[in-house]
Amino acid sequence: MELFSGQLKQMFRRLWRAPMFTLIAVLTLALGIGANTAIFSVLEGVLLKPLPYPDPDRLVGLCTTAPGFGDLDLSQSIYFTYLDKSRTFESLGVYYTRYRATVTGIAEPQQVRALLLTYGLLPTLGAQPALGRLFSAKDNSAGSPETIILSYGYWQRRFHGDRSIIGRHLQIDGKSRQVIAVMRSEFRFLDMDAEIFLPFQFDRAKTTLGDFGYQGVARLRPGVTLSQANADAARMMAITNRSFPPPPGSSVKDFEDAHLAPALRPFKQELTGDIGPTLWVLMGTIGLVLLIACANVANLLLVRVESRHLELNIRAALGATTGRIAYELLFESLAIAILGGISGLALAFGALRVLVAIAPAGLPRIAQIGIDAPVLLFAIAISLFTGLLFGSAPALKYAGSHFATNLRDGGRAMSVSRERHRARHTLVVVQVALALLLLISSGLMIRTFRALTQVQPGFFGPEHLQTLSLSIPESQVPEPDKVLRMEEDITNQLKNIPGVGSVAITTNVPMSGQGLRGLLYARDRTYREGQLPPERRFILASPGLHQTMGTAILAGRDFTWSDENSKTPVAMVSESFARDYWGSAAAALHKQIREQDTNDDWREIVGVVGDIHYDGVDRPAPAACYFPLHLSNFFDEKEAVQRSRIVCHSDLAGRFGEPTQGGPPLDLVCQSESRPGGGSHTG
Repeated sequence: MELFSGQLKQMFRRLWRAPMFTLIAVLTLALGIGANTAIFSVLEGVLLKPLPYPDPDRLVGLCTTAPGFGDLDLSQSIYFTYLDKSRTFESLGVYYTRYRATVTGIAEPQQVRALLLTYGLLPTLGAQPALGRLFSAKDNSAGSPETIILSYGYWQRRFHGDRSIIGRHLQIDGKSRQVIAVMRSEFRFLDMDAEIFLPFQFDRAKTTLGDFGYQGVARLRPGVTLSQANADAARMMAITNRSFPPPPGSSVKDFEDAHLAPALRPFKQELTGDIGPTLWVLMGTIGLVLLIACANVANLLLVRVESRHLELNIRAALGATTGRIAYELLFESLAIAILGGISGLALAFGALRVLVAIAPAGLPRIAQIGIDAPVLLFAIAISLFTGLLFGSAPALKYAGSHFATNLRDGGRAMSVSRERHRARHTLVVVQVALALLLLISSGLMIRTFRALTQVQPGFFGPEHLQTLSLSIPESQVPEPDKVLRMEEDITNQLKNIPGVGSVAITTNVPMSGQGLRGLLYARDRTYREGQLPPERRFILASPGLHQTMGTAILAGRDFTWSDENSKTPVAMVSESFARDYWGSAAAALHKQIREQDTNDDWREIVGVVGDIHYDGVDRPAPAACYFPLHLSNFFDEKEAVQRSRIVCHSDLAGRFGEPTQGGPPLDLVCQSESRPGGGSHTG
């Protein structure tokens, strides 16, 4: 122990006598180790850390796929079949996350994030309430009393932890709901900060095939593999087609010809999506940076060891073996690496604090990212690895059989020997090769980024777009005509705000990840039995949407409020839609389409607009069809009107309100007008 303590003191004394070398080496390693530790922390928090539920490996996401349609969600009919006929699921539930509910009757009205779910979801995740009971099958049945569960955080903030909340009634979207439970403080559903939980009320007697609008999760029975569960789900697809009627205008054969198939996957993938490859590529890139840092430090060590030649010569003459000297060189390298690791850990901690504070969009599980035990072990391991890696160059160079001979050589011949420079030249080659690889990778990434910045999104930049969300509950305003008049009045009043140039309403904001999809039939085309048209994006819009969004109308005209009030069967389509069907924008005018092969109205195309990249500039702009807000004979509904959300567009950043969602969301878009002098403002 005393010998080790003495060696440690001597080593730190030598490092203290060479402060510039020590500082440069430690800082170089700190940057490399810190960057790798920070990225590994993100990787571990997002991808490697298990979900916070019991036996998370047995949880699977329930998805559906079909040729020509891609990935689909779950339908009510498939849910009921899984519930009744599954041999591999221990339990399951379906949910919908994109919903915001309005709470009234308690101080000021408030919009809160709501999770719609079936009674099996929470038990499947192993969740238990802090107070009350979970939903039952009765709560999910149509016509049952309305109930609600509160999150622990919402209970504390809104009701100050009042335990008498159980049994009380709250007004949610104009309906009275009884509070039956409060969830535990540690429960969190995926990455969603749900404040209230509402039960679906499915009417099994009215359930038909189709309507893929739900997400699902199941817990596998012990010992069941994912492939076995997929095979069992495929068996149940045929049962679904036999057990439920098709929607009006369709046949069971249509669904059989669609070749629907299950696409079960680990439930964690519902949260992480496709970010995994990006994080692994980033980890590999930062790893290259660390290797370059190690090569730099190894070169510094070689220079330092050569400057200590006289010292090493004397120690060898006094009987020090090559192994002993190599050991001390490695010991010094490990000490430098540990100092670099400690400094790098501090840098990583600061970087992660900034990352969590920024909370970039698209990065899931941000709350799980931090310095925990696995990250600390990684930092220690990578510090020791780098110490051995860059320390091995001088140790191996001076541990050969020629070591003693070299140490006994004197004079100037030693300082410039060819052998002494060989290792340094090798390290330089390694550095250049790694730097070249990193440069090529960075160039490709920059080229990709530059290409994405050149893509025209089809709408004004985000600095001009602002959104305002609202909800007009059917329980308070049941008349569709009155809802439409209210929406028109709201848009007119917003137009009068100084600086706002135009206002419009839509169900789909670009880059929001939302959007309805469905089949669209053209009247001038014939479809063979079993032939289905491609799936298209459905967007409901008020007059002025495209002017407000900055999207060009390439042919025809926009919707008018006369179209809305009279429920005129009209539609607009995107340029790619028109090109796919009729070859050009002009050729699409006056053609007729409808949303499904039913008795719904044929709608005349009155305008063609430019393509909009709704799903991001890295993905193709979807072929889209635009419908008025007020419709008749739409998806078998005699009369329908959208009543959920509003979006605004102006020249100033900022929001009129947070977006809300309920059913298909309704957005109001406002565009500001320029003021004299080039400025603008928003009221």
